[in-house]
Amino acid sequence: MSQAQKKTSVLFVCMGNVCRSPTAEGVFRKLVSDAGLADLIQADSAGTHAYHIGEPPDRRAIAAASRRGFSLEGIAARRVNTTDFETFDYILAMDQDNLRALHESADDEFHGKVRLFLEYAGSSPGNEVPDPYYGGAAGFERVLDLVEDASRALLESLRKDL
Repeated sequence: MSQAQKKTSVLFVCMGNVCRSPTAEGVFRKLVSDAGLADLIQADSAGTHAYHIGEPPDRRAIAAASRRGFSLEGIAARRVNTTDFETFDYILAMDQDNLRALHESADDEFHGKVRLFLEYAGSSPGNEVPDPYYGGAAGFERVLDLVEDASRALLESLRKDL
């Protein structure tokens, strides 16, 4: 693949990579695929912590996504690594804590790639995707509402540069 044909790459990041970021990966991948842009845009997800490495997404996240027609199949938790900062064009944190952790891990030259995911949704500055891990089903539905909105806006933003 020539440099001109390089895929635009997006990495979604939360803490453990079992709830929010795999949900964002699954939603965004489907939207990209439905738009016929899978050959131009790729997505992945990771966590800032190593709590769940190798595990599938949380069963509640899988169920909530499935009810809306999104698949989280094939996603396994992994931790953000130093090469991610070089590899990905966009590194999108779900909240301020993970944004801070990413900035602490990244060399200064990569800080411009790292931002809050919900900035794409036109939400208030500093708005976060809340962590549903310790809550009930409603938290996972709220995550999907936010993620779907931001994913659509992100895709529209990326389309302009393709």
